[in-house]
Amino acid sequence: MNRRHFVSFAAGLTGAALASRNAFAATPLKVAVMIPLSGPASLFGASSKACAELAVEQINARGGILGRKLEIAIGDAGLPPAEAAQTALKLWKGGKCEVFIGMHDSAVRGALNGLFKGQVPYFYTPVYEGGECAAGDFMNGETPSQQLEPVIPWLTGERKIKKWYLIGNDYIWGRNTNGAAKGYIARAGAQVVGDEYVAFTVDNFDSSLARIRDSGADAVLVSLVGGSSVTFNKAFAGFGLADKAVRLGSLIEENTLAGIGNENAKNLYASMGYFSTLTTPGAAAFAAAYAKRFGDKAPMLNGLAESTYEGFLMLDAIATKAGDLNVAKMERASEGATYQGPRGTVTMHARHVDQDIFVADVNAKGFNIVKTFSHVPSGQSCKA
Repeated sequence: MNRRHFVSFAAGLTGAALASRNAFAATPLKVAVMIPLSGPASLFGASSKACAELAVEQINARGGILGRKLEIAIGDAGLPPAEAAQTALKLWKGGKCEVFIGMHDSAVRGALNGLFKGQVPYFYTPVYEGGECAAGDFMNGETPSQQLEPVIPWLTGERKIKKWYLIGNDYIWGRNTNGAAKGYIARAGAQVVGDEYVAFTVDNFDSSLARIRDSGADAVLVSLVGGSSVTFNKAFAGFGLADKAVRLGSLIEENTLAGIGNENAKNLYASMGYFSTLTTPGAAAFAAAYAKRFGDKAPMLNGLAESTYEGFLMLDAIATKAGDLNVAKMERASEGATYQGPRGTVTMHARHVDQDIFVADVNAKGFNIVKTFSHVPSGQSCKA
């Protein structure tokens, strides 16, 4: 091959490579968003979907991820785990989704991990019990180490608490949260005087409230979810206990508080990575963008729905750092990946995030931030 032909041949190869790369960049990046659209947690479906849409619009306005504009497909994660996994399978294989973002319960997460087997990046965003290290998982949610380890000693000292009573739903999150709390309570110099778990179907807490009253507890850790938390906390106030004991919940967000009612929330504290009443620059900008995009009838902002938005921010940070959507490359790039968002500075270590934790009590206007713990580690040790 003479020089002229070689140059022409090389130019052809370069042009083909550029054309292939341009074609890839022009292909949308399809992201499946698994959120509860049915079942008890469907209360969070509309707000989670809105947060996902806002994230996609903002990321696309910046040029997308790896030069590709995002498209989302919504799957119902409020179904039983096996059915939710079938929905995810259709989105993955049939819908050609390359990334999954999930805001749903741990049982569905287990089913999806059994389906994916580390073959697809999976960003799990809500509060959860810790301990998940499945290949391809990236965890944005708060863990008990973050929500309780710094908070219980602080609250114990502030309110001069001597005796804690623990009540949770009888499943992995409630049990693991309360299990972790026992160590934090002991180290704070207080004692646990009761520990019980109830089914999600329980709608009468009179016997539990009588036990709490008779135990002499001056604080109650509430590890109940959704409707159970609403029913318990309303009954707690009705039972006359709100004046006698402090309550702390690590899954009491805006929708749950609306169900409880501010009038039933005396001496109630919540520990989360986000509240809609946050006034930090990132949180204020997010709330303003949300209100502008969805208007006066926007679904209520809350910590669980907002976590879906955070999942997209972490996807952007890790994929950009990795330069690829390959799971192994993204796992390596995830260590130290960071971004600035509504929650402040969020940094991933061991495929979990260090983040600020806020403690709020309740006044006439809703949640009122009373304490901030900055950049709290997740307490997890998954290998990147």
